[in-house]
Amino acid sequence: MSIENKMFAKPGDKHQLETGLMFSPKFDAAGLIPVITQDATSGEILMFAFMNELALEKTLTTKTVHYWSRSRNKLWLKGETSGETQAVVEIKTDCDQDVILIRANVGGRGAACHTGRKTCFYRSIDLEAAAKDKATALNLTGGTPLFDPKEVYK
Repeated sequence: MSIENKMFAKPGDKHQLETGLMFSPKFDAAGLIPVITQDATSGEILMFAFMNELALEKTLTTKTVHYWSRSRNKLWLKGETSGETQAVVEIKTDCDQDVILIRANVGGRGAACHTGRKTCFYRSIDLEAAAKDKATALNLTGGTPLFDPKEVYK
């Protein structure tokens, strides 16, 4: 999906893309760009999602994070159901402008994950077991949920 957008510059040559000062987000063939969202205060990575042009435009103009839900195939205002909003503090892009990093303040109870946890990255891979060719296990590293998803997403 491509919308007529005057907010983003058309991609120039590689030099302009990598060193220029015009924002030219590089969306993939499906019209999406990956987004990493980070807690602006703690620096903790909260989640990974995607945006299309409309989600990115709405995020920039409202300073409230919007994503594109691939599973629901629709625009998604973070927190519209759960109350766990994300207020933009800063938006960065990488060297070739094909990934976005958002630093945000989380509203509500402070959860970013649909499981009710603060972050979607609440498990780590057991590297010791994996190195010994054992079944790769996960270790729970993120605290208890801050809300009950069954109640919130009825």
